[in-house]
Amino acid sequence: MDISIEKAKGVLENGLNEAKELLKDTGKVDELLKKAELKLKDVPVAGSVLADVPTMIAMVKGYITKSYTEVSVKVIATMVAAFIYVVKKQDLINDDVAVVGYLDDIAILAAAFMLCEPELKAFAAWREENAQAEAQA
Repeated sequence: MDISIEKAKGVLENGLNEAKELLKDTGKVDELLKKAELKLKDVPVAGSVLADVPTMIAMVKGYITKSYTEVSVKVIATMVAAFIYVVKKQDLINDDVAVVGYLDDIAILAAAFMLCEPELKAFAAWREENAQAEAQA
């Protein structure tokens, strides 16, 4: 069970084309994101990796609704590729294997976060600014 960030990055690269196709259908993207959120609720304590998943999901939703477009398609596709991996049943490690079964999902999400971190931080700052502006209005 050799799970490395490099292997996880390879999985994401392989999923980019499928993710870019999926991005053309906002309904399918929204369905994928809902499935990803549901699946992540089942993951045992996974530290800070999963703490960033809601931001990733919000950024993809912002992109598909056109409320946030200051990000490249590659960044969005990388995150969608990670969500596709998490939702699909073709894991490197079967999720039914106690605790260890989720390590590949966590590795994929961690790799996606590392690849997209600057854009995610920019999105989080943008979202915070908008929330403050709405609160003052």
